Amino acid sequence: MYLLVMRHGEAGWHTVDQERELTEAGRNGSAMVARQIARSSWRPREIWCSPLVRARQTAAIASEILNCRVTEKLFLTPEDDPGLCLDALLEESSANRLMIVSHMPLVGALATLFVDGHRRGIPFMTSQAVVLDLPVVGPGCADLKAQFLP
Repeated sequence: MYLLVMRHGEAGWHTVDQERELTEAGRNGSAMVARQIARSSWRPREIWCSPLVRARQTAAIASEILNCRVTEKLFLTPEDDPGLCLDALLEESSANRLMIVSHMPLVGALATLFVDGHRRGIPFMTSQAVVLDLPVVGPGCADLKAQFLP
């Protein structure tokens, strides 16, 4: 399985956290990264995203460029346990090229859980995406193959 993990684009601070929307820079950065992914060999077939506005907007931009469907997942909000995502991936046998669009600290925790087997998390810039090769879905089983920056 190839798993792309992407942080949402830059969002404004004009409202409560759950309703924050992408800024123009956030929309542009997300589109730039999605276009880089589209030109690569890592193109996903499906996107899972957080239900929060900024992640949904980022996923919609990526979906339009990458021509794949988006499914909201309630376990992809900023403070969720990355183990919930791991469990969902173990149940999803058909996902072999999947993108997850979420938030810090979850995206950092997911990447380190899959690559290093712990949940301390690495920082992600807004709109940054990484590609993980998961021959077996489990902690410490992934190799970092590529990263995309705005």
